[in-house]
Amino acid sequence: MNATRPLAVTLGEPSGVGPELALMAYAARGAQTPVFACLADPDLLRARARRIGMELPIREIARVEDAPALFAEALPVLPLVNRQRETPARLDPVNAAGTIEAIDRATALALEGRAAGLVTGPIDKKALYDAGFRHPGHTEYLADLCSRRIGPSFRPVMLLFGPDLACVPVTIHVPLAEVAGLLTADLIVETCRITERFYRERLGLNAPRLAVAGLNPHAGERGAIGQEDERVVRPAVERLRADGIDATGPLPADTMFHRQARETFDVAICMYHDQALIPAKTLAFDETVNVTLGLPILRTSPDHGTAAGIAGTGTARPDSFIAALLLAGRMAAGEDAHRASDRQAARA
Repeated sequence: MNATRPLAVTLGEPSGVGPELALMAYAARGAQTPVFACLADPDLLRARARRIGMELPIREIARVEDAPALFAEALPVLPLVNRQRETPARLDPVNAAGTIEAIDRATALALEGRAAGLVTGPIDKKALYDAGFRHPGHTEYLADLCSRRIGPSFRPVMLLFGPDLACVPVTIHVPLAEVAGLLTADLIVETCRITERFYRERLGLNAPRLAVAGLNPHAGERGAIGQEDERVVRPAVERLRADGIDATGPLPADTMFHRQARETFDVAICMYHDQALIPAKTLAFDETVNVTLGLPILRTSPDHGTAAGIAGTGTARPDSFIAALLLAGRMAAGEDAHRASDRQAARA
C-alpha cells in the first residue's frame, strides 16, 4: 500500500454510525490496511469510543502528511474548525457545518495530491438541506467541488464493487417511468468509457470485459418486447466494440448474474438503479463498496446509510467501510503504477 500519501476519511453524519465505523476500521487494521487520517472533531471521536467501550489512542495532527509516521500507534485526526456534538441517533443542526467542512477539506487534499483519495462516511441529506446544502447528494457535491477548483465539469458514474459482482447503473436516482426517455446511445457509451478507463488506470486491468444489460425483459427479444434495446443499447455496444472496448450486449438481465455468467465479465453495465443494485446488494450487502468514477480524485464509500437507529450501540458492522478503505488503497496503488508506467514510456 502507498504509505506516503494517506487516505482522507470523512465521518459523514455524526449522529449515525460513521464515527464508530472509522474507529472499528482502525482497531481492525492489518498489513493491507492503507494509512488514513480522519477529518473530524477529535472530541467527538473520543466520546463515541467511550460510549461503545473502545479504548483507542487518538492523536491530533496538523497536516495530513503527518499521518503515516504515527498510524501504527494512534488514529490520526485532522481537527475540524467547526466542532461537532456527539449525539448518536439524534440529529443536531450544529453538526452540519462540520460535516460539510470535512468534505470540502478532504476533497481539497485529494486535488492537491496530499491525500491519495477519499473514503466518505454516509451523510444525512435532510440534515444538510436544513443547513442550506443545495446539491442532490454527496456525489454531485464532490463533482461540483472538483469543477470549481480545477475548471471543467465532471460526470460522476456510480460503481457498486463487491467481491463477486461489480455493477454500474447508467441512470441512477430517477423514476423508473423516466428511464427509457433518458437512455441514449451517447449516455451508454460515455458511461462505459468512463468505466473502462477506471478499470485500466486505477485497477490495472488491461482489457476489462463489460457486459451491457438490456433495458427490457429478455433484452427486448430483437424488438418483440420494446424497441429500446435495438435502437439504443445495441448501437452503443457496437460503437464501443469499434473503439476496441470489450463490450457485449444487450444481454437479458435475468440471466446475467448467476455464478457462471458472472465469470464471463468484469463489470455489468445496467440501465437503471435497481437493475444494478439489487444483484449487487443481494450477493454482498455488507461488503459492497460505492465507488465514484469520472472524477479527478479517488473516492469510495460504504454502500449503506447512516444507520442512526443503531448509532452509539457498538453493533454496527464495519465490513463495508473496511472494504471501502482497502479498495481505495488498491485504487491509489494502481493509479501510481499507471502513472509510473506512463513516465517510463515517455522517457523511452
